[in-house]
Amino acid sequence: MGFTPIYSITNGLAASLTRIERARGFLEAATLSESWVRDMARRAFLLEAHHTTHIEGTRLSVSQSEQLLDGRNVPGTDPDDACELLNYRAAFDFVAEYVAAGGPVTEGVIREIHKHLVSGVRGGTAAPGEYRRVQNLVVNAATGETVYTPPPAFDVPVLMTELVRWLGEPGDAHPVIVSGIAQFQLVHIHPFLDGNGRTSRLLSTLCLYRSGYDFKRLFTLSEFYDRDRTAFYEAIQSVRARGMEMTRWLEYFVDGLSTQLTEVKRRGERSIRRDVLAEERGLSARQVKALDFAMEHGGLTIQDFQALCPETNRRTLQRDLSAMLQKGVLLGQTSTTDPARRYGIPPARGKAPDDGEL
Repeated sequence: MGFTPIYSITNGLAASLTRIERARGFLEAATLSESWVRDMARRAFLLEAHHTTHIEGTRLSVSQSEQLLDGRNVPGTDPDDACELLNYRAAFDFVAEYVAAGGPVTEGVIREIHKHLVSGVRGGTAAPGEYRRVQNLVVNAATGETVYTPPPAFDVPVLMTELVRWLGEPGDAHPVIVSGIAQFQLVHIHPFLDGNGRTSRLLSTLCLYRSGYDFKRLFTLSEFYDRDRTAFYEAIQSVRARGMEMTRWLEYFVDGLSTQLTEVKRRGERSIRRDVLAEERGLSARQVKALDFAMEHGGLTIQDFQALCPETNRRTLQRDLSAMLQKGVLLGQTSTTDPARRYGIPPARGKAPDDGEL
């Protein structure tokens, strides 16, 4: 009969899809500075690389991940952890190049993603790019309990063929739904000895990108999963608990993407407001840094400003704050010498102040 996913479009699913489409429309229509998009995309890639590997057991901090991706040596890190992180970059670059070439999702592409992800890691035991030939188990690392027994190895080739065939002709399924189904089904088949989770998340990304849902590559799904892994695993298990009915998983998946993109949209709107204020009020580069920090954190202190501009003396920064107060860019007391004083930002036109604004 082939692979035919079973799910329903609930009110919650429909609402999340609507929020995603609004965020997509905003990102396509908004005039966002190239530097902002570049910085946000770089940050999103860092967080995705960090969290997708962290979910699978790497012990790197975000800071360590950033240094490694920048090509710096980080003493004391596990070589395999570092290799997995850098492998993610190679796999992502492969996906990006493949999307640009316009090719379909094939078993060969999925195998290649896996090969990039696990090559040279932990003694090469993951058989890069090869379907497993033995039964594997998903085990709770803390308790040793088997939480899932994947299909037998001899079923893997047929199941993968069926999945790829469906991905080529998903009918009228929304591209985001297709992406979520692809992620679950690959994890369910568990076609490789190791690296199935990372491969599934990159396959999901590939499906989104191919459908025109790349959102300027400003989102990171794995950060959402890593925040609450229990909820992530429960959503995956819900499909098996409900006789392979995927609605609960898709609600979780689409809500995660919606949450991420709503935050991206909020940051984009803030960036536009910052740029408009900077041009209208004639702010300097330092003052723009202060404004951006205040918008992000609901305000700033003189110490925050010093941390942003360590090369500038305190008196100059105080004059910057005074000028911003006079221009109405910041709200606060007239004197800028009180180190404990937190300066907020005025509400956007037509809006009441947020809780974090003064």
